[in-house]
Amino acid sequence: MTLSVRLRHRFPTGRQLDLALSAPLPGIVGLFGPSGSGKSTLVAALSGSFRPDWSEIRIGDRLLSGPGVWIRPELRRIGTVFQDSRLFPHLSVETNLRYGARRVPAGIDASGHPGFAEVVALLGLDRLLGRRPRTLSGGERQRVAIGRALLARPLLLAMDEPLSGLDAERRAEILPYLARLRDRVRLPILYVTHALDEVMRLCDTLALIADGTTLACGPVAHLLTQAGLAERPDAAALLVAVVLRHEPERGLTAVQAGGFTLWIPLSRQPVGARLRLSVPAREVILLRTGGVLPETSAQNVVPVRVRSVRPAADGALAVVVLEPDGGGEEVMLARVTRDSTERLRLVPGTGLLALLKSVSIMVLDGEDDDG
Repeated sequence: MTLSVRLRHRFPTGRQLDLALSAPLPGIVGLFGPSGSGKSTLVAALSGSFRPDWSEIRIGDRLLSGPGVWIRPELRRIGTVFQDSRLFPHLSVETNLRYGARRVPAGIDASGHPGFAEVVALLGLDRLLGRRPRTLSGGERQRVAIGRALLARPLLLAMDEPLSGLDAERRAEILPYLARLRDRVRLPILYVTHALDEVMRLCDTLALIADGTTLACGPVAHLLTQAGLAERPDAAALLVAVVLRHEPERGLTAVQAGGFTLWIPLSRQPVGARLRLSVPAREVILLRTGGVLPETSAQNVVPVRVRSVRPAADGALAVVVLEPDGGGEEVMLARVTRDSTERLRLVPGTGLLALLKSVSIMVLDGEDDDG
């Protein structure tokens, strides 16, 4: 199944939108870009609350808008979660949730959709059912809003910057629930954000939007090395790894990510589990040596080959894209000075060693093979 959105619109102010994305489903499709770029307008067009001058929107083989077609919002089955939870303040958490279940259109098959008990367990809401929204934290209110949307049995869940109103602690609280939603429910999700860490943690496909246009759309791991994201100060590579073995006496776990074999801090995930890893570009040290490698505290000394080198936006730094020397699809990024690119003679094809401390690798999430 594929999500396909194309729209064009001209506002009275003269501002124009020309947006397009195509992404495989299920999974989380991220919309990433600055405020005012058109992300929320695309969500509104998808849900049917905004009608552009022209649009063609499909979810699988279901056409929501197109030539001579405009499905009314209440028939589209798009569950929407906003920055503010929009819960009914006079109702309990349980009643708010059951309101979502009452909005299921007649004749919709319940198979493949989580029921009330499963949603409550999935989002950790069992101890909140009797409480009113005003007594909940921001993260708790958003979890209830997500649960209410799920219980309406949507075809797709659209989340418009659901964490942007939360502080760092509340964001950290809710992110694991969103990852669980992705991995266990397998419901298609369109996720709007301007936070790169949320993209890396959650998204499978990414659409980059700026100034009313789509700059790029594709697998998130690929786009993180392209289209300006690699030049950001917080740039990082996203690796999908598999746990190989644990060495508790060393406090380390070995993982395989494409052609890279890396050591990370000891993980509780079982052998064979899949992990998402973030490898910050600023933490990767490049070494060109023809002799004996000096002793180093870095647990990871990885043979790599330069795929590309390009200057960063500030001109003083460069971004180096590294691939496994023995071959593989995954890549890492290194952020170095322009002087280092010249001293190390970094050009495509150059063989190097990449040094990376295990504590620099961030484990974003993990799942069992059958999870």
